[in-house]
Amino acid sequence: MQKLMLATHFESEFFLFDDACILDIDNFVKRLSSIKEKGVRPDLIGSIITHYASKWLPDLLDDDGKKTIPNAEESPESVTTSWMKKRFFVETLVGILPPEKESIPCNFLLRLLRIASMVRVEPAYRDELEKRVSWQLDQASLSELMIPSFSHTCTTLLDVELVLRLVRRFMNLDEAVRSGAALIKVTKLVDCYLAEAAVDSNLTSSEFVALASEVPSHARAMEDGLYRAIDTYLKAHPGVSKKERNRLCKLIDSRKLSLEASIHAAQNERLPVRTVVQVLFSEQNKLNKQILDFSGPFSGMLSPNIALDASARCLSKREINVQQMEIKRLKEDVLRLQSHCMALEGKIDKLMEKKKGFLVWRKFGIPTLRGNRNEDVEREAEVGIGLKTPLQMKTRLVNTKNANKWRKSLS
Repeated sequence: MQKLMLATHFESEFFLFDDACILDIDNFVKRLSSIKEKGVRPDLIGSIITHYASKWLPDLLDDDGKKTIPNAEESPESVTTSWMKKRFFVETLVGILPPEKESIPCNFLLRLLRIASMVRVEPAYRDELEKRVSWQLDQASLSELMIPSFSHTCTTLLDVELVLRLVRRFMNLDEAVRSGAALIKVTKLVDCYLAEAAVDSNLTSSEFVALASEVPSHARAMEDGLYRAIDTYLKAHPGVSKKERNRLCKLIDSRKLSLEASIHAAQNERLPVRTVVQVLFSEQNKLNKQILDFSGPFSGMLSPNIALDASARCLSKREINVQQMEIKRLKEDVLRLQSHCMALEGKIDKLMEKKKGFLVWRKFGIPTLRGNRNEDVEREAEVGIGLKTPLQMKTRLVNTKNANKWRKSLS
């Protein structure tokens, strides 16, 4: 209790003098060192740093905070001078951050990383910020993670390479740190980030696949978020090749799609036919499993050893009606998806037959324009070009016979 009162005393003492030392960061560092020597908790040290940094650098405030825009007449300075001050300030802040992981909020570190990328701090300070963000990446928000790309060599609007490095650092942490709940949060964050970055026309499929594959597949209980991101990418990149399209769709596990996502995927013309068939097959398996689960209680009631099963019970009439309606609805959905898939396959077969027929006509040199078929047969007989296929031989005999009858009738 006495230690807590001492920490509160030093924190209030600092805030009384923060206006005086806000223009002198060296004085701030000295006063902060004296406060650390008194044994103040790391989270209080972190709150002091965030308060001081937000007041000196308004860019570090969140959207809810009030950003103070300095008056150009009161502080006239060039852009280069302003950037040099920000770089020195960020590097100094990174050097005095407490070593404890939870001492500084993740969103504040992301805003600090955004400014560090903009003013191009030294790689060592940038690496330290990325390491601290990866420690608590599961607490990051999507808006703070969407850091623009300030590099001239990067073609994308967002710094996708930065996010990829953060996710890789997080995946390399100890198993205790990236527990199940934290891993699921990071996976959802990655899927939402991909859906936002997919609209960028300069984002390559390799970058998309690299970031989507960085998190393990078992961390996605449902694949709807990843499917939404892939569909957004295909919509924004209509010229993507068939190979890249198949590579992107291989990321989706059709067994983990919801019914709404499966219906959308079955009617999505941007997806390859193989992916649509896999979605339909997965829905069929789900339906068969539900039918088996539904028939299980009835088979148990008919069993002679039902008295030995303590967990067996008779379903009420209302529960049976609800399950029957659900099964009926699922059957209708699967039939609708199957009919749509069969229609797509029929269109593909017609296109292939049309293309094959065109090649056969070109191969045998048979004219495709309208004309007198009898004259063509007679011309072929005179030249000596025989028809090769049985169907063409039959046509030749029939046409020749009709021609002879026509000549006899005239005579």
